[in-house]
Amino acid sequence: MKTRKARLFACAALAVAGLCGAGPLAGEAAASQHQIVFFDATNLLLNGRTRASTFRTLQHEGVSALRVLLYWQAISPYSHSKRLPRGLKLTEPGSYNFVPYLQILQKAKKLGWKVLLTPTGPAPRWATAGHRGYLYAPSAKLFEDFVTAAAKALGPYVDYWGIWNEPNEVFELQPQWKGNGAPASPGIYRALYLAAYRGLQAAGISRPDILFGELSPYGASSVNPRREGTMHSMAPLTFLRAALCLNGSYRPVGRCAPLPVSGIAIHPYPMGASPLYVPPNPDQVTLASLGRLERAINLAVRAHRLSAHVPIYITEYGINTKPNPAGVSPQQQAQEVAFSEMLAWENGWVASFAQYELRDDAIPRHLPRGYTGFQTGLEYANGRPKALYYSYPVPLVVTRSGRGYRLWGYIRPAHRATSATVLIQRSPHARFTVLARVHAGPLGYFTLRSSVSGVAWKLRWVSPAGLRYEGVPVGVSP
Repeated sequence: MKTRKARLFACAALAVAGLCGAGPLAGEAAASQHQIVFFDATNLLLNGRTRASTFRTLQHEGVSALRVLLYWQAISPYSHSKRLPRGLKLTEPGSYNFVPYLQILQKAKKLGWKVLLTPTGPAPRWATAGHRGYLYAPSAKLFEDFVTAAAKALGPYVDYWGIWNEPNEVFELQPQWKGNGAPASPGIYRALYLAAYRGLQAAGISRPDILFGELSPYGASSVNPRREGTMHSMAPLTFLRAALCLNGSYRPVGRCAPLPVSGIAIHPYPMGASPLYVPPNPDQVTLASLGRLERAINLAVRAHRLSAHVPIYITEYGINTKPNPAGVSPQQQAQEVAFSEMLAWENGWVASFAQYELRDDAIPRHLPRGYTGFQTGLEYANGRPKALYYSYPVPLVVTRSGRGYRLWGYIRPAHRATSATVLIQRSPHARFTVLARVHAGPLGYFTLRSSVSGVAWKLRWVSPAGLRYEGVPVGVSP
């Protein structure tokens, strides 16, 4: 587990009244390790017509790490058939269409970005039990072959491997529950995970950085099949315990060796609530309830089901805007995304944060009324920028601290030590004026304490190339 980030605030004497310290600039909060921030724009990057413009936008936004979903079915031969022709070598890259992924990952490598690649479903029909659709009990052996081929083709460009997207979600992996109400998906996933690990090793990656889970935050802890059926997602901690062969009290069940795990990945969306939302079900995990997952990891280590304490990777996250029924205003989205990133940064268990997605999902007319997909993007579905587009490169969070304020910020596109300007609006109709010049060190972060009262703040930064970044105004966060 990475060392806990120190929460030290180096304040500097400034010309603006109310700032503390001794020096010309406000200091960066000391952090023992840089928090990776993954950006997921998989679908736009896979589209050859939008790939170049998407990369340009991501560069402008200061992105330095990608999460990319590797869809098994989409690039496999005869993926809609129940049977495969004989003679195909499924461990060889030539049996699949890796071309668009190579183009994405080679570009990311050229830019110096880290990459998390997640081989995931849907599976080819020929790889599922009884050939029942594309999600039903995928073959671990065939998945191992696929991951072997993927690692041979893409391995030189990949830093982290995630295994399956949200395997506790009923629309990602089936069955979730057996007919008697016992968990089904954790056993399927455990087999897939171990198969993927063997596949990576078969391709020559002896000690891969591999993430367990990429778990959805919600779901049921148990089901009554007679009353409600089995088509329900599973709560992440219920899933984790079963996949690690632990009972509800985290005591070992059966004989299971510790899993080779570099991190536990979670998608801790608040889903329409505040980033501080803690769900009443103790087996569900949101950003504000990551302590539940931390405790689960500790207990799994104590039970010898994990070989070591491992960090938590947030590999997907976002705040929805309208017209999503759970959405907030674009202004509030920008403020809550920044606040969420700060919460993750302050948590010493967390090794990565994430933004999903760049552009909102379009709303197809043929889908059920009320369906909107994800509206968590920096842009609307038509490509028009939201407030988050402007604030994402220069997030700023203001919270109360005693009789004053604490400001936390990040100069995302800088990638080196730099200085920026914090602006303040002291009353509702006043103009923004300079509060302070702040210094962000090599990691890009800074903190500042101020006793100057205001109603809104924003961050301005000018790049060495002369590009001006200015976030939207933010108020005081909870």
